[in-house]
Amino acid sequence: MGSDPFGQLPESGSQDAFSARNVASRHPNAQSLGQERFMFLSVFEMFKVGIGPSSSHTMGPMVAAGRFLESLRNSAFKPRGLRASLHGSLAFTGVGHATDRAVILGLAGFEPDTYDMASAEAALTKIRQGKHVTPDGLDPLSFDPETDLRFDYDLPLPGHANGLRLYATDAQGDVIRQETYYSIGGGFVLTEAELAEGGSKDDGPPVPFPFRSAAEMLEMAQTGGIGIAAMMRANELTRTSSGELDAGLKRIWDVMKACMERGLCTEGTLPGGMNVRRRAAAIRAGLEAERGTNLTAPHVVNDWISAYAMAVNEENAAGGQVVTAPTNGAAGVVPATIRYWIDHVPGAHSSRIGELLLTASAIGALIKRNASISGAECGCQAEVGSASAMAAGGLAAVMGGTPEQVENAAEIALEHHLGMTCDPVKGLVQVPCIERNGLGAIKAVSAASLALRGDGQHFVPLDAAIETMRQTGEDMSRKYKETALGGLAVNVPNC
Repeated sequence: MGSDPFGQLPESGSQDAFSARNVASRHPNAQSLGQERFMFLSVFEMFKVGIGPSSSHTMGPMVAAGRFLESLRNSAFKPRGLRASLHGSLAFTGVGHATDRAVILGLAGFEPDTYDMASAEAALTKIRQGKHVTPDGLDPLSFDPETDLRFDYDLPLPGHANGLRLYATDAQGDVIRQETYYSIGGGFVLTEAELAEGGSKDDGPPVPFPFRSAAEMLEMAQTGGIGIAAMMRANELTRTSSGELDAGLKRIWDVMKACMERGLCTEGTLPGGMNVRRRAAAIRAGLEAERGTNLTAPHVVNDWISAYAMAVNEENAAGGQVVTAPTNGAAGVVPATIRYWIDHVPGAHSSRIGELLLTASAIGALIKRNASISGAECGCQAEVGSASAMAAGGLAAVMGGTPEQVENAAEIALEHHLGMTCDPVKGLVQVPCIERNGLGAIKAVSAASLALRGDGQHFVPLDAAIETMRQTGEDMSRKYKETALGGLAVNVPNC
């Protein structure tokens, strides 16, 4: 790879790296549109550094615990103890997704972005022995994981399938403060009040390109004569500097790449009790041994793509550091597609990875805003399907696609994941999740290729595919939405 993986976008064509002000001036309605209430989703919200195995079941609960601690630090209450209860999907698949572990560590002050596995293991041992946590800024708080953390299988919370309640108690054990949180996918967390208000408020300045749909995105791109990545960059520059944006994008890829390399080099079995063997390292070794021989067939590139994706998701299943893309369960699709492009496509250059990520985040934000990226809410179509659409759109962009071809690529990828259930065997993010990421990346590459063979005109708009995914998820039985109560989870022996 090149030594400068996140250089500035080129100065010409659809990938102009304008300042936010210059880009905004190219769209006549940018200022008035920007004044409307618009919840801007940053590339750093769609791609967040965190820990496995699940963004909604591991990262989200840890974030919620951190938010609860912060509310206690800023209150007049003097808590002496903590309790927690898990509801809905967080209860049904919480053990397999390490939700209990995430809540315990979150209440001890651990955060996904700075998580260190060795320190976490030591802290867990100390908490279980001493039956208390010692988060910064608060007095030691009693907390016995055996009695103060409850899986409530009988009381789903009304706001979302992934609900948890956190409680602070006084010296007598009486509750003096409580909060309900919902982990809505991709590491995003809302309180009960925030969910009722329609989500977190965006208190930042107006953005020049506040597109709420793919149709608006294409109209703004056409009117302004610029690409999707340039519009996203302009929006980002209202919140951060160009240098900080490029550094952040570089870090996203660095973490993705490091995760993939660990997975491609590590053998053994995954935790959780099913003794699932890691396969990515062996697949890579076999592929490298075949290089230059008459055993190599053209379709072998699909095996490389699968190995890249599976490597990431094996690391995720082992509780390693990953990047939500847009979730942990789908974390392998986008990095595998990037690695395919860099290593296997002539003319690819790592200086454009930032452009790919910005384009992908635009697609992901549309899906999250208008449907869901949560497996517990809409099944795996919302996770791997969304990731495949993001990857397809990003790949089409860096391979020279127009905004219309980018939108077409994303639509093709999402359309052909519609109806996919989330049915993890034993509640673990392993079977069928790991292989599913490989196939999601392969679909992304195929979708981008098909779109680039056309002129961007197509029958089903991306907005229609997103709305169909939302409706399908709404109609889907709860047992197929990350509860491990249906599908492969009950038809495959897992003991």
